[in-house]
Amino acid sequence: MKQLILLFTLLFFQVGFTQNNFVLAETYYREGAYKKASQIYKDLYNKNPYNTTYLKRLVSCYQEENQFNTAKNLIKHSLKSNPNLTFLYVILGHNYERQQQKDSAEIQYKKALTSIDKNPNFSSITGYFFKEYNLLDEAILAYKKGMLYIPKNNFSFQIAQIYGEQGDFQKMFQSYINMVDKNEDYLQTVQRYISKYITEDAENKNNLLFKKTLLQKSISNPKNVWNLLLSWLFTQQKEYRKAFIQEKAVFYRNPDDISNIASLGKIAFENKDYQTAQNCFDFMFKKSNYNEDKLFALNYQTKIAVATKNPETEELFSQIFTNYGKNITTLEIQISYANFLTFQKNDPQKALLILKEALSYSKSKFGKAKIKLKIGDVLVFTSKFNEALIYFSQIQTKLKNHPLAQEARFKVAQTSYFKGDFTWAKAQLKVLKSASTQLIANDAVDLFILISDNEPVDSIPSGLIQYAHAEMLSYQQKNEQAINVLQQVITNFKGHPIEDEAYFKQAKLFITTKNYERAVKNYQKIISLYPEGILIDDAYYDLAELYNNQLKNTEKAKEYYQKVIFDFPSSIYLVDARKKFRKLRGDQIQ
Repeated sequence: MKQLILLFTLLFFQVGFTQNNFVLAETYYREGAYKKASQIYKDLYNKNPYNTTYLKRLVSCYQEENQFNTAKNLIKHSLKSNPNLTFLYVILGHNYERQQQKDSAEIQYKKALTSIDKNPNFSSITGYFFKEYNLLDEAILAYKKGMLYIPKNNFSFQIAQIYGEQGDFQKMFQSYINMVDKNEDYLQTVQRYISKYITEDAENKNNLLFKKTLLQKSISNPKNVWNLLLSWLFTQQKEYRKAFIQEKAVFYRNPDDISNIASLGKIAFENKDYQTAQNCFDFMFKKSNYNEDKLFALNYQTKIAVATKNPETEELFSQIFTNYGKNITTLEIQISYANFLTFQKNDPQKALLILKEALSYSKSKFGKAKIKLKIGDVLVFTSKFNEALIYFSQIQTKLKNHPLAQEARFKVAQTSYFKGDFTWAKAQLKVLKSASTQLIANDAVDLFILISDNEPVDSIPSGLIQYAHAEMLSYQQKNEQAINVLQQVITNFKGHPIEDEAYFKQAKLFITTKNYERAVKNYQKIISLYPEGILIDDAYYDLAELYNNQLKNTEKAKEYYQKVIFDFPSSIYLVDARKKFRKLRGDQIQ
């Protein structure tokens, strides 16, 4: 027993010693100390002659020191000792290639490829080494041979990736699609790889090529999965109406699963394509046989009604509560109703009654958290900031690190900001900058930057207190008062960093109050005063949107969309500006 323990102890220390030496050798190698690295790699390789990592690194060290003959002799010795390791011909060929001996290199590469005929088990590592040395055509041949001789081998991902590196995107897309054709379990993985090559722009060359390749496949071999891939592509391009057509086709073939329609509707809603979202949830309500699905659809129908200020919103809520009651199953809809009562009907007291009643019968801690979030929102609306902070803090305590807790923390920061407590707001926002929920993280970063850029220094007024007060008034739907406070900021803090923010926020409120000409003037002020400012592309895009949607001036809209397209190629608005410009120009959008 003692001998066994001693043996395991020696093995443990041996492994640790080898690992430490390898790390040291890698450090020397990366620092360019090839001679020192080679001494360690040589020792490691001698003890582990089948370890290709040690061999490849040792050969590379010799090559960097121009010791090509030493490298050649090492590889040939390894081949003589282990003739089955035919992939070493690739390393030998590369050694010749580094000496500009192309013909000798080609001979070794052919040997490596030919050897797969006799020993196909080495096709994977042979293809790997060819790819490592950027011999991409040879790598594809090696992988294809491996699959030919051993059909269970699947190097389709490797081959598709190489086509992508070669810029042969048509073959790459065909390879990925063929993989899904053979095994639909690859769908999500293929989507992840393809997403690196397509953009939001439906007119992007790769987007068009992928769509064409996919359509050709769907014609020759119709399957549900092609509709799913087309839906996925249209969703990436924010063409939710087209995605809905594909999802309906899938549903009619499998009417027991409506989850994709629900997901698409939610995405469309979040991206403010309310018409497509409405179509998705209407379809879901009619086609599903499950109450849970119907209530999910009804909840989003109420959200759409609130967002679009539908005059029949109150009636919609009333009808739902008549049919399904106010209980645990309609909890989400009650929260939506309270939001509607507060922010559109200006009846926060009724909203609080509904929410507190819901809180009394909600059993789930997550359900309670959602209710408390909305109670906090209503209390902020009524300027009861300290009470709101208590509710938000309770959520953080009960659900640490949960997305609902992160949302509550953001609301704590926002409420503190409204109160003028910028130090505490920044402390909360700093934590949220790495939040798991991207939307919260983005909002946290934006507010953190706003405060940091405009915070008063040494008690010298900067306009941030007044600006925060205007944002609070806007939150409370007191838009005219907010506009007046922002005008004070513009008047009293000319030339300060807060000025362009005030113009921009005021322009948004002018649009809300339908004072479009004053909004135009504000955007033009930003363009003339802050041509290098961070809001410049926002101003151009919003101007284009204003002329396109409210003022119905097509020529002006095209002019400002063009400014975004040509002057701000890295703008987040580029794809949308291009789409809308083409539509106004009369291009045929497929």
